[in-house]
Amino acid sequence: MTQDVENVRVLIADDHRLFREGVRSLLASLPDVEVVGEAATGDDAVALASTEQPDVVLMDIQMPGLNGIEATRRILAASPHAGIIVLTMFDDDDSVFAAMRAGARGYLLKGADQSELVRAITAVASGEALFSAAIARRLIAFFAGLRGETAAQIAFPDLTEREREVLDLIAQGLNNSQIAQRLFLSGKTVRNHVSNIFSKLQVADRAQAIVRAREAGLGGEKRTPPTQ
Repeated sequence: MTQDVENVRVLIADDHRLFREGVRSLLASLPDVEVVGEAATGDDAVALASTEQPDVVLMDIQMPGLNGIEATRRILAASPHAGIIVLTMFDDDDSVFAAMRAGARGYLLKGADQSELVRAITAVASGEALFSAAIARRLIAFFAGLRGETAAQIAFPDLTEREREVLDLIAQGLNNSQIAQRLFLSGKTVRNHVSNIFSKLQVADRAQAIVRAREAGLGGEKRTPPTQ
């Protein structure tokens, strides 16, 4: 960072006062970083992000009231330009991927050294993403473990095994009657599965479901979407 670069405006969200003070003290020593606010709760973080419009938010996960994941989601819904860096003690897969799904562009553990934090702020303020070495290793291990899973399991974890099977056949261009014959199910059962799939995928019709499925690599040969 240099004096010629416009200040990076940072919001610190953490329920531990001493930790916030330590981070603020560190950032105060940097010439091109300005701490524009501190929040002790997720609700305060959302409110301050709305009024202060920070470039970067350092977000803890576990805070009173609104947690950091939901706060991240709400901040980005209102201010998509903001870069969220999760700064937490939690390094489990659920926390990491929940933060990524919410839109966080950085994930550091609270044991990270000062240079790593500064590097993350600089990267995220520039529109990049940065994860600590420990988190990067977890991501690599996680994705390596997905090799045996199907595309539908990865892309649509909320679907049951049968619903994923039905979705794959929908993506192949089969209508309900053909799916019923293929899976030895009643027409009513297939209709129920299709309805559940539409609901879970948040799609309005069969054509949209086919698009979502094929984007995930399902369906094999591409065919013309059938009518209901």
